[in-house]
Amino acid sequence: MSQITENLILRKADISEVPQIWNILQDAIEQRRLDGSTQWQDGYPNELTIHTDIENDHGYVLTENNIILAYAAILFDKEPAYEDIEGQWLTDGDYAAVHRVAVSKLAKGKGIATKLFKKIEGLSIEHNIYSIKVDTNFDNIPMLKILDRLKYTYCGEVFFRGGARKAYEKKLA
Repeated sequence: MSQITENLILRKADISEVPQIWNILQDAIEQRRLDGSTQWQDGYPNELTIHTDIENDHGYVLTENNIILAYAAILFDKEPAYEDIEGQWLTDGDYAAVHRVAVSKLAKGKGIATKLFKKIEGLSIEHNIYSIKVDTNFDNIPMLKILDRLKYTYCGEVFFRGGARKAYEKKLA
């Protein structure tokens, strides 16, 4: 992989890519554990989660020269967990929800997660969606830094899979 990531492509994941995506997620799960985070330490996400994402047209990969650098689930429909927030979303209309963001260890330190979110913003606008909502664990410092860097607004807490999560939204121009 080159040092300069200019040819990044965000596209729907193919079911044949599940093993590669699962390897990336396993590395992210291990990194969360090493960071002392409780996020993703209970068997979720797993390979079935990825299969389901792809089957539901939610699974996306960020590639460079056909090498998968990152994975995310992007939902262009309502996220049930976001319907009840302790706090207030910035908008009430349509939005894209982003889940299961993971970056390949081959791409660590290259700003790939930030570039992934910028591509997701562009994809959302292509879908005429002008809001992105995302949640993360309170102890996921790397994701919290990315959301801050990209000017996401903290909106409150949502409850996802039995636990409170920090909820963020960004309005797109």
